[in-house]
Amino acid sequence: MPYSMTVIVLLALFIFGNSVRVLREYERGVIFRLGRMVGVRGPGLILLIPIVDKMVKVSLRTVVLDVPPQDVITRDNVSVKVNAVVYFRAIDPAKAIVAVEDYLYATSQLAQTTLRSVLGQAELDELLSARDKINSQLQEILDRHAEPWGVKVANVEVKHVDLPADMQRAMAKQAEAERERRAKIINSEGEFQAAEKLGQAADIIDQHPAALQLRYLQTLREIASENNSTTLFPIPIDLLKPFMKMAELQGPSVKA
Repeated sequence: MPYSMTVIVLLALFIFGNSVRVLREYERGVIFRLGRMVGVRGPGLILLIPIVDKMVKVSLRTVVLDVPPQDVITRDNVSVKVNAVVYFRAIDPAKAIVAVEDYLYATSQLAQTTLRSVLGQAELDELLSARDKINSQLQEILDRHAEPWGVKVANVEVKHVDLPADMQRAMAKQAEAERERRAKIINSEGEFQAAEKLGQAADIIDQHPAALQLRYLQTLREIASENNSTTLFPIPIDLLKPFMKMAELQGPSVKA
């Protein structure tokens, strides 16, 4: 093959390689022609003018950003370490390339500063118990600030709150005291209900004296069912009243 033909073939391959691009379904290409943006193309086969056109690819897939632990001082002056995870994606490839130098790095820095700012306005109890409210607030702020960059923040989740050792001990004591308080309340309520039931039983026995004798016989039956060597059998005075009356009636006649 002549030298000139080889040069022509290599030049054609170079031009073809620089003029043809293939973008996947989740990719878009921002086209710059002589430094001026002329549009967004893709997915599929893209044809470019060699040397004149330049393409920057942008992925439309959701990015999972792990925010590193941040030192935060809550509103009630408790120092904690908090990390979070942010889910976002580029919805406007042109803005993501033109409006900001690196939208991934910019979103990461914005997430860190917003995390410290929002959590610094919350108290520790709110940070531990109202996690959903704080997540929604973070998502709303990040989405509002990232919108000019063509970025949509879908979700923000606070992953872990690292408390100091002394604060963990104080919270453990507080939880223990709370459990003891609840146990005492439950015990008091049980005693109150038992006393109320005993009062109702006493009223019933007062209205029906025979119920006391039935209860007495039931108690004797329970005692007899046990293997005791000695059983005390108290005799109710009510059973002796007829005999006492007979003795009183016979007493005067005997004296006479």
